[in-house]
Amino acid sequence: MPLKSHTITQGPQRAGARAMLKAVGFTDDDLKRPNIGIANTWIETMPCNYRLRELAERVKEGVRAAGGTPMEFNTIAISDGVTMGTEGMKASLVSRDMVADSIELVARGHMFDGLVCLVACDKTTPGAAMAALRLNIPTVVLYGGSILPGNFRGKDVTIQDVYEAVGAYSCGKMSEKDLCEIEDAACPGAGACGGQFTANTMATIMEVIGLCPAGFAGIPQPDRRKGDVARRCGQIIMQAVEKDLKPRDICTRQAFENAIASVAASGGSTNAVLHLLALAHEAGVDLKIDEFQEISGRTPLLADLKPAGRYTAVDVDKAGGIPVIAQRLVEGGYVHKDCITITGRTLAEEAADAKETPGQDVIRPVSNPIKKSGGLVVLRGSLSPDGCVIKVTGIDRKIHRGPARCFEREEDAMAAVTHGEIKPGDVVVIRYEGPKGGPGMREMLGVTGAIVGAGLGDSVALITDGRFSGATRGFMVGHVAPEAAVGGPIAALRDGDPLTIDIENRKIDIDLPAAEIEARLKAFVAPKPRYATGVFAKYALTVSSAAQGAVTC
Repeated sequence: MPLKSHTITQGPQRAGARAMLKAVGFTDDDLKRPNIGIANTWIETMPCNYRLRELAERVKEGVRAAGGTPMEFNTIAISDGVTMGTEGMKASLVSRDMVADSIELVARGHMFDGLVCLVACDKTTPGAAMAALRLNIPTVVLYGGSILPGNFRGKDVTIQDVYEAVGAYSCGKMSEKDLCEIEDAACPGAGACGGQFTANTMATIMEVIGLCPAGFAGIPQPDRRKGDVARRCGQIIMQAVEKDLKPRDICTRQAFENAIASVAASGGSTNAVLHLLALAHEAGVDLKIDEFQEISGRTPLLADLKPAGRYTAVDVDKAGGIPVIAQRLVEGGYVHKDCITITGRTLAEEAADAKETPGQDVIRPVSNPIKKSGGLVVLRGSLSPDGCVIKVTGIDRKIHRGPARCFEREEDAMAAVTHGEIKPGDVVVIRYEGPKGGPGMREMLGVTGAIVGAGLGDSVALITDGRFSGATRGFMVGHVAPEAAVGGPIAALRDGDPLTIDIENRKIDIDLPAAEIEARLKAFVAPKPRYATGVFAKYALTVSSAAQGAVTC
């Protein structure tokens, strides 16, 4: 077959390139075969990506066995869980686009014939998929897998419980000894955060959209089976190269609708909105934020998963894995069943092979959903004309009215919560944390966890132009657009302004005369950028609105 890599490796004029590659240990025979890039996001700063080095070796075994030549390279990763609540968290969303850029650059430079991307923590998965769609060469995205749940006094716990415990400790509901005990128990080994938080939401998306082989993503990272499926990925990528099955063949308009349905059915993270908009941008698919509302509204919530439910991602695997979720969606007619996947089989064919564990109650049947509609609601109104997102999984309230408590950065809001300054009924507003204003759109798990841990989760709302961890639960509205830094209405708010968040009517409004809001916005002066040089400055100059996926090109 004609191979892109031969442009670099074959012919008398390429002797210099071959000499360099032979110094690494490649032979003439190796260089004649399909060259497969193994994009590894291994890093030693978090448990999420920790075992990816081992998995890369197994992928390479599979590539070689199938007649290809693997070439491993590394890219970056930022831990959301480690950086949460600090200035370092601004690097998280920025890293998504840098992961995409770095994979794209290496693959374009070395003209690989195919890619296998090893991912885990939140931003590495969409970053790798964005690169795949830009390059449009055969690509498999393999998620490293979930961490196992910790055990705190007989109860399964995740990192979510630690952040909520911080809030409980700050208001005297938990001792420092108990806080230390849950801290020590929550993360027992390698793997990404264990609920249906952003990492596992994106893993679900990768299987349902078709870039990850069915049943591969849900296997926990410490499980011995993970190495076996990694090796199998090496064979699958070689088959995809032979068939010239490319990401844009897979990630069609219908496949994106399937992906949104999988988020709704699994109670997935609000970050999926941001990332799927970015992926659609790279794929050339016209996807709008309001379509998440439409698809979520017609898709039932089927998976009883944390942060609002009872179970973790490991329990999904025990129940039969993500293919069971896909099978339910196919059975109910909630997805386009004929979409092709990276194996060459359709979503329906892959879902038909799902092996559900008898008696499991993690994934409900279509006839008995947890809720008749999914977890994502898009709100619009005078506070957010371009749209914002709330996850309603586990929320019984339909409306919240209260006075604004305005904060110009996350740390100030956190201090107010932990010092008992937030009262029932308040609407905590955290602004200038958007894509440009932050920059980087920090997640707010520290604040939202503290609110819930302080016992205010049922009586307080939070609004931000930043975003949330997938572990966030409660009446929390993120991705407010336009953001404060560009003069969005959220910048006009003052302490005490009456606000209404109406989930049923999908409205979010400042309860003031339009003329008053307009007058305040006319007086708006854009703040000085927080960073004058470096990566954050460049990001702030190029990033788009959250309503368009916060893309940088």
